Amino acid sequence: MKIDPKSSADLSAQIAKSIRDAIINGEMDVDTRLPSEAELSEQFDVSRPTVREALKRLAAQNLIRTQRGASGGAFVRRLSYQDAYANHITTSTLLLSMNAVDFETACEARYALERACAPLSAVRRTPDHLATMRAEIHRQSQPGLSDESFCDSDVAFHRALVDGADNPVLSYQLAGAVEAMQPLMNMITFTARNREMIVGLHTRIADALDEKEPALADTALAELTAYTLQLGEEAMAARDARTAKPDTTS
Repeated sequence: MKIDPKSSADLSAQIAKSIRDAIINGEMDVDTRLPSEAELSEQFDVSRPTVREALKRLAAQNLIRTQRGASGGAFVRRLSYQDAYANHITTSTLLLSMNAVDFETACEARYALERACAPLSAVRRTPDHLATMRAEIHRQSQPGLSDESFCDSDVAFHRALVDGADNPVLSYQLAGAVEAMQPLMNMITFTARNREMIVGLHTRIADALDEKEPALADTALAELTAYTLQLGEEAMAARDARTAKPDTTS
C-alpha cells in the first residue's frame, strides 16, 4: 500500500484509497485486522491524525469496523447489499437532481430495469413478496390516503416486485431506480395521475406474478410505463404553458 506525497490529493484520501484498493483486490480479507494507527502512520510517513481521518473515510464507506479493548482495532468489514443500499440510493438521488436528468430519460431507465426483473420475479417471488404487494395495493385503494403516503406505498410495491426476482445484484442496482428515480417521478405526476388506474395496473402485475405469468406482468408494466410517460409529458406541457403565460397583473 502506497501513496504519492507529491500529489495534490488529500493525504488521508490517498491512504483511504490505498487501503480500499487492497481490500477490493483481495489483499486484505474480511475480519483482517488493519495495522495500528502508529504503524500506518509510520508506513505512510504521515501524522496519526491523517491516518485517523483516513480510517474515518473507510468507516463511512462501511469498509471497516472498529473494536475496543485489548484485542481491538480496525478490521475489514464484510459489506452487505443491505449496507450499500442507503449510499446507492443517496448517490442516485443526487446524480438525478444535480444533473437535471429529464423525466423521460429517468422513466425509460427505471422501467427498462424493472421489466427485466419481472420474468425472474414471476418464477421466484415468495408468498411474502406477494403479500407485501397486495398490502400496498389495499393501502393505495384507501380514499383518505395522502399523496405522500401513496407515493411511499408506490415505492414499496415496486420494491417488492424487484426483490421478488431473488437476485441481490439486481435488487442493489434497482434500489437507485426505484427508490431514487420513482420519488422524483412521483413529484411530477402525483397531482395528475388516476389512482384507480394505478391500482388496477398494480393489481394486474401482482396477479401475473401470483399466476407465474411473466408476459402478463410485462404487458402491465409496459402500460404503466406509457401512462407514466403520458402524465410526465402533460405535466411538462402545463408547466411550460404557465411559464410562457404573460403577466397581466401590472
